[in-house]
Amino acid sequence: MAYDTTTASGGLTKRSRFAALEKDRGPWLTHWTDLADRIDPMAIRVSSTDRNKGERSRGKIIDNTPTLALQTLKAGLMAGMTSPARPWLRLSLPDEDLMGFEPVKEWLSGETKRVLRVFHRSNTYLMLHHIYGDLGLAGSACAMSMNSFESVVRHYNSPLGEFCLAGDFLGDINTVGRRFEKTVGELVPEFKGNVSPRVQTMYDNGSYQATVNVIHMVEPRKARDVRRLDARNKAYASCYFEETKEGDTEHMLREGGYDDFPGLCPRWDRRSGDIYGTSPAMAVLGDIKQLAHEQLQKGKAIEYQTMPPVQVPTALENSPLDMLPGGAVFTDMSGPNSRISSLWDVKTDLTALREDIYDVRERIRSGMHSDVFRMFTQDMSGQMTATEVAERHEEKMLMLGPVLERLQGELLRPLVENTFSRMVEVGMVAPPPPELEGMELNVEFTSMLAQAQQAIGTNAVDRFTGALGIVAELKPDVLDKFDSDAWADMYSENLGVDPKMIIGNERVGFIREARAEAQRKADMLEQVNAEAEAAAKLGTVKTNEPNMAMDVLNQFSGYGSPSSVEV
Repeated sequence: MAYDTTTASGGLTKRSRFAALEKDRGPWLTHWTDLADRIDPMAIRVSSTDRNKGERSRGKIIDNTPTLALQTLKAGLMAGMTSPARPWLRLSLPDEDLMGFEPVKEWLSGETKRVLRVFHRSNTYLMLHHIYGDLGLAGSACAMSMNSFESVVRHYNSPLGEFCLAGDFLGDINTVGRRFEKTVGELVPEFKGNVSPRVQTMYDNGSYQATVNVIHMVEPRKARDVRRLDARNKAYASCYFEETKEGDTEHMLREGGYDDFPGLCPRWDRRSGDIYGTSPAMAVLGDIKQLAHEQLQKGKAIEYQTMPPVQVPTALENSPLDMLPGGAVFTDMSGPNSRISSLWDVKTDLTALREDIYDVRERIRSGMHSDVFRMFTQDMSGQMTATEVAERHEEKMLMLGPVLERLQGELLRPLVENTFSRMVEVGMVAPPPPELEGMELNVEFTSMLAQAQQAIGTNAVDRFTGALGIVAELKPDVLDKFDSDAWADMYSENLGVDPKMIIGNERVGFIREARAEAQRKADMLEQVNAEAEAAAKLGTVKTNEPNMAMDVLNQFSGYGSPSSVEV
């Protein structure tokens, strides 16, 4: 079954399809632009020609509190969810019993380390930092995972304004359209032999810095032959084409495909039916505008107090006025209106204004979750007990919990799955143990924020075990209700402890059997010695005490019968 490279779903040209996506995005782009102008103007490209230009003004940023709050949010999510300095994921299985099998545990641990090494070699962490900033600002972000010969995977961030999204009936993103600008010097080597004659002519004439608009569409392929494995019959179509000047025509540069959707398109929060998400910055936009207004008013009040408007006699209309401190103005003071005086007296309560500005700043920081990521460095002034600190920490984590769940599902899990699939394709994955045949792998997250979420569950366990210890002092048999093995497994999992530190159930069984056998031998030895000592006291048995212990051990070892007892 052939695939028509000039049409997409519904018979539309791909350029028409992209235009429809842009129209749906229009109201969101207006909102994003308003936010970016007041927080981070360089985070958005309203037009593809904004690339590599610093023309966007920061004139609307009167107070940089929102900008710093966004930076704190980005750094906090980066360090808390995907820190390059520590493991933040692990591969696991749905079968917990199989997870305790040593060969399986070692294979999962080794492949987890390989995945993390691939992330370090690629630009994954740079991409994630950019994604977190777009999510905090606009609530939507987009990056494309590309195959790379050098680093297995390579990620391309699409700035706000460059990408358009569409989804399936469940609301999951399955379509990405991007318009971006490339120079002729970049375009021709990338798409050798497929550029339009116009672009090839510019390249041949040395116009390498001339720019061309390129549109990239990734969407589910509607017509394909599932029996074929070539790029044009994969589940997702990937088409690059030049945005030409001649009407609505398009020049195809390259058509490829992906088995899995290559887009990483998380949303901070999403309303039912919406494709694009909402952000913390949207929630505090009114506070941001109020803060800028109050800062301007404070500046005006200070100017009125330091340089108030004055009324001057008409006789001095053409005379120089020295209004600086220590200056002098010469005038005839004989007339009734011959003095210089303030037009009105401005007495603004700057203290109250500063207090209100501080309150607005705190609302912005709280709304953008800066307090969550600063809570360990904030001065508690020694007024809070450990229990109060734990409760405050738990409350903040619960507020951020839904966001973490969404980011894990829409960003991190697809990132790990796509990377692992690519590693399998290039042969980087070690052969798994036979026990894993047909098993589905899971991805568990062990970052600081994920552990903080899971550790909330350990608070109840701590309270239970503490109360159990108190009751056990009065009634020890209550410990019969406590399963220490289940406690160790659950507690270590919630805290994200390395699985290598927890001994598997099989090895634990051997260790306990050896300990029980050693204890049994010790008890029998003690019993024999006690019986021998009792018999000696009764005078019925003559013993050779130094050899008694050795004889008992020889019995257990199978070396012979006792020789130290004479009847």
